[in-house]
Amino acid sequence: MSVPFPDPASEGDTPARLLAEAGAPDNHLGSPPVGDGAPALSVSQLSAAIKRTVEDGFARVRVRGELSGAKRAASGHFYAGLKDDNALIDIVMWKGQASRLAFRPEDGIEVIATGRVTTYPGRSKYQLVVDSLEVAGEGALMLLFEKLKARLGGEGLFDRERKQPLPYLPRTIGVVTSPTGAVIRDILHRLADRCPTHVIVWPVLVQGEGAAAQVARAVRGFDALAPGGPVPRPDLVIIARGGGSIEDLWAFNEEVVVRAIADCRISTISAVGHETDVTLADYAADTRAPTPTAAAEMAVPVRAELTAQLATWGGRMIGAASRHQGLCGERLAALARHLPRRDALYAPQHQRLDDAGDRLDRSQRHRLAVIAERLASRSAALRPALLARRWDRDQARLDGLARLLASLDPRALLARGYAMVRDAGGSIIASAGAARGAGHLRLMFADGEVPVAVSEGDAPAPSPAPKPARKAPSSPPERGQGELF
Repeated sequence: MSVPFPDPASEGDTPARLLAEAGAPDNHLGSPPVGDGAPALSVSQLSAAIKRTVEDGFARVRVRGELSGAKRAASGHFYAGLKDDNALIDIVMWKGQASRLAFRPEDGIEVIATGRVTTYPGRSKYQLVVDSLEVAGEGALMLLFEKLKARLGGEGLFDRERKQPLPYLPRTIGVVTSPTGAVIRDILHRLADRCPTHVIVWPVLVQGEGAAAQVARAVRGFDALAPGGPVPRPDLVIIARGGGSIEDLWAFNEEVVVRAIADCRISTISAVGHETDVTLADYAADTRAPTPTAAAEMAVPVRAELTAQLATWGGRMIGAASRHQGLCGERLAALARHLPRRDALYAPQHQRLDDAGDRLDRSQRHRLAVIAERLASRSAALRPALLARRWDRDQARLDGLARLLASLDPRALLARGYAMVRDAGGSIIASAGAARGAGHLRLMFADGEVPVAVSEGDAPAPSPAPKPARKAPSSPPERGQGELF
């Protein structure tokens, strides 16, 4: 709908008020006369007065019409015409609001624009500055849906050749959905029931302003993960949302989402809405699931079925191996029956071996006899020389040991004036303290022993012992082991 301009007369927009607002000099007699005598306004003054009047009268309006001449400037601002069967008004949407549009505005789409009416003095035109723009009605959205589908499909984004097969048993599954809705709980519960798998949830808005950009960023984020990194790269990505109206699901019809899904190198499942809901994300994904729960069922097999299938395959492998082994055994037995007996095969070889052994024995016995005679003759010639050299070596060694024994004989020390101190029991005394505590000592000299009593105090020096009589030199000790003392 459109709102008509207010009647200037009803609002009191008289030339006098316009003149006063424009800043023209007033007549000192009161209101300026109307007619040829009224003061002249400049074009700028009149334009400014009209601008204020229009903006005050249409501060907030909602207008429904069809877009015409839609274009987005390099600055990011959006310009278009809004028309019906009888009129057209220019609209402008500044960059900030235009960047948050939930759809791509195109010619022929019926929309509802909300904003304020203003004028553009540079061209003497009025226009609508739009704050929000929405598609008018489900029919218009379906028309936009078909246009986007035709345009993106013409680029090959929905071709079957682009579809990737789903992995049979993914190790990691990435889910793009709202973290607080029932959808993620349904997916996690279904995965846990069928086959527990590692799940990474990328939380996003699923409707409203900014939802499409978040969904597209999540899909591209999963695709950008490097294999073997700190965050596992998913083997499968599920884009999921619960049911709703076409307006609620519109974020999954946005071109940015469709291109992100089509470019994803990871296999994707689109599970948006209920079974009857269709979005462009369904066409771009590798597989469409009627519901998020069905997407979880498509993603993984049933673990119990896998176990049963493995058991079946294992039994079949064992049976096949047993049958093959039995068949090979039968073939081996059949071949063995046709082979000659072992005795018949080995008898000639045994005979040849015996003959060779006899010849070898005769030859070896003759060679051994010859070698034995040679060794006997050489031993008889070498035995006396070897025995003489061994006798001399042993004699020299024995002489050396005798000299060592003589040098270590304690009696040699006693002969040079030393004495050996023993206690009454015959144990050697090695210190003065031990001698004081012993009481009775025996001093052993080269020619005999002298008993000594040790007093508690300082004992007087003992009188010199009588000089022993000179003894005749003894004969040299006989060879062999002598006595120690």
